[in-house]
Amino acid sequence: MEKAGKSLKGSFYVEQAKLDGRSLDDVRRELNARIGRDELDGYLVIPPDILNNSESQTSFYGRNVGDVITRGQIENRLNSAVRRQRLIAEGVKDQDVDALSKSVAVKSYPINGKGQEGAEDSGAGFVMVFIIAFLIYMTVLLYGQVVLGAIVEEKETRIAEILFSSVRPMNLMLGKLIGVSLMALTQLAIWVAAFAAVAIYVLPALVASGKITDVNIPHLPAVFFVYFFMFFGLGYFIYATIYVLVGSMVTTTQEGGQMAMPVVFMLMAGLYLAFPILRAPNSSFAFWVSMVPFFSPITMMVRIVSQQPPFWQIALSFGIGCVTVVLLLWLASRIYRIGMLMYGKKATIPEVVRWVRQS
Repeated sequence: MEKAGKSLKGSFYVEQAKLDGRSLDDVRRELNARIGRDELDGYLVIPPDILNNSESQTSFYGRNVGDVITRGQIENRLNSAVRRQRLIAEGVKDQDVDALSKSVAVKSYPINGKGQEGAEDSGAGFVMVFIIAFLIYMTVLLYGQVVLGAIVEEKETRIAEILFSSVRPMNLMLGKLIGVSLMALTQLAIWVAAFAAVAIYVLPALVASGKITDVNIPHLPAVFFVYFFMFFGLGYFIYATIYVLVGSMVTTTQEGGQMAMPVVFMLMAGLYLAFPILRAPNSSFAFWVSMVPFFSPITMMVRIVSQQPPFWQIALSFGIGCVTVVLLLWLASRIYRIGMLMYGKKATIPEVVRWVRQS
């Protein structure tokens, strides 16, 4: 986000507000009024001893102080100007300041397991990791809630009694899970197509016009998209099946939302675990966390994007997830068959255990 914001060429105009014998409070009131009339975006109050006192603090007042990108650019420009004037005050020639203050560029090149160097890393892969992790988190959470809402609605309207008279509960549950999963995949396909259209047609036009500069799009192999849809489907079926369990045990949407909170916390835990995994994707911690089926849809994708692990680890993680899905489906089918016909009160844990034990 920071790099994208810096690549946009702004059209800011800077002017100096002189005191002319007025107090600072009077000048600030005038500038505040100009901001209220949309004549200014903001203003800086720079203390007079900023060159000599390192403890001096500059204040920024503006309409949108939450714009961290613009605020960061203002801080960088101000620090650069103050640093330049301090060097000149210490006797450094003006023409030498730029040469002495020039930043050192560091390029990054990945090396694979065979010792071969790859293309330069622009840093876009770091952004892609969190885009993928957050995309899986949001879609699994969103469409899991769709399943939960549909089940609770069928219980409240007692449509399940009619459906069970002509359809087996297992088939009805699987049809609901598969149908919503196809809807989620369709939504993802639309998003991917939209992003591809922006990358192919819109970004080159903006770069050619000079409105955006220094845009780097990461190049991902085709197998990455296969892994993405595999682990997305895995994560969906794991959490959607848990939502089926929750929906079968409750009688209202409010109760379902309360009981679904642990599910949301598990998804959030998988998202936050992406930070330590990104720093050491091949560590023991990253390996074991990516084997946990409730975290692997996110954590394994983070490992694949940052530094692809051996294929056997990917296969093992996916296999463990598939076994977990089968076990959850078996458990959910037993609870779903009885819980969907239960009305009036939320099921207790002993009752749920008794349902599972029934043949």
